[in-house]
Amino acid sequence: MVKNKNNQTIWNTRIKNNSSNLSQKIGSSIDVDKRLYKEDINGSIAHVEMLFKQKIISFRTKNKIIYGLNRIEKEISNKKFEFNKKYEDIHINIENRLFQIIGEEAGYVHTARSRNDQVITDFKIWIKSANQKISVMLNNVIKNSINLAEKNVDTIMPGFTHLKNAQAVSFAHYLMAYVEMFKRDKDRFENNLDSLNENPLGVAALTGTSFNIDRNYTTKKLGFKRPTNNSIDTVADRDFVLDFLYSVSVCSLHLSRISEELIIWNSDGFNLINLSDKIVTGSSIMPQKKNPDLLEHLRGKSGITFGNLFSMFTILKGLPLSYFKDLQDDKEIIFKSYDVLFESLKIFNEILKNVSPNKKRMLELAYSGYITATDLADYLVKNNSMSFRKAYQKTALLVNLAEKKKKKLNELSLEDLKKIEPTLTNDVLKVFDLKNSVNSKKSYGGTSFDNIKKMIRKYKKLK
Repeated sequence: MVKNKNNQTIWNTRIKNNSSNLSQKIGSSIDVDKRLYKEDINGSIAHVEMLFKQKIISFRTKNKIIYGLNRIEKEISNKKFEFNKKYEDIHINIENRLFQIIGEEAGYVHTARSRNDQVITDFKIWIKSANQKISVMLNNVIKNSINLAEKNVDTIMPGFTHLKNAQAVSFAHYLMAYVEMFKRDKDRFENNLDSLNENPLGVAALTGTSFNIDRNYTTKKLGFKRPTNNSIDTVADRDFVLDFLYSVSVCSLHLSRISEELIIWNSDGFNLINLSDKIVTGSSIMPQKKNPDLLEHLRGKSGITFGNLFSMFTILKGLPLSYFKDLQDDKEIIFKSYDVLFESLKIFNEILKNVSPNKKRMLELAYSGYITATDLADYLVKNNSMSFRKAYQKTALLVNLAEKKKKKLNELSLEDLKKIEPTLTNDVLKVFDLKNSVNSKKSYGGTSFDNIKKMIRKYKKLK
């Protein structure tokens, strides 16, 4: 049995000289991976229960180890545990303290496992929980977006392409577009759980172990669905890290896009929305300013998550199988990305509760830019037996006429319209009504009020 006397590092017998201060600093990850203490302790408890079940350790040893591990968890939770960089990481810090509490029998805890499979097990359990917590936050974002949409089904605004007025839409339809994005984000995080549900524990350093262990037992105990199939791949695998970082990055991208949209709409040039004083800041020199700093904060934070994803890609791109010290940085990258996204979702939920449309301005802007031109082209196809291209050309001529007369399309008289197409009747004037324009888009997924109401009802039923 290996004793841990004099607080020596576990490889002191082989490596006789103490590591340099710089080497210890580089080798230590305890400041980062101490977040995994619960996962590490739970994994160790499941492992020693399996060792006892397989008659590898005694009942007495199992109970002593579990007693010590539970005591350590309480110490850490109560902030009475001293983390020491000398012992590199959370695993050895806990093991060292276990020696102090129960003595030599602590040496059995690492039987039939390595830090390689131990850390991946801890990490997968933590990321599983992180996926679930983000899904809950996304549920809140979706709920708050739907609540705002439900209040604004009949709020008409211009839809934009190239930031130019394009066609009339409901403000609720815009909001529901982002609901679709956030729903896909939620699906991505939930889909990640499949690969995360493979249990790494028991593959040891890279070859498996000669001990008669039961990996199915620890799989069930730790909430996994199945053990991993190949010991080398298990140790080398960080696909689940990339999956999580990618999901975080895409979700951050969506938050950045809607933040940019709201920043533009809140600008004095657009003035389409109002932001409550709860989510704006002032200027140090200009007394009149109300700045959308929280939205700008969200837009900026997306760059951090993108960078973390590419950092992990870069770390992995040149690594042979199986474990290398390069992989130590994966946890810091994951933790930072998770923290950024979780905070961002929390902030965005607050924003959704404190944003309101400037309905009058939305309607006013919707009447500019000739946004019912497509409605007229469609009318000509349906009522005047024209091909769409011919109708398009006729409508373009009419827009030119309105522009020359400095009138909006709805301000043109029937006589004006007949100059371009003599067969038109008084019935054509209804196509320039914005409400009619919006409600005419009845195709599935379109912006008609009925479509939006159905979609809101659909999503309100989903959990």
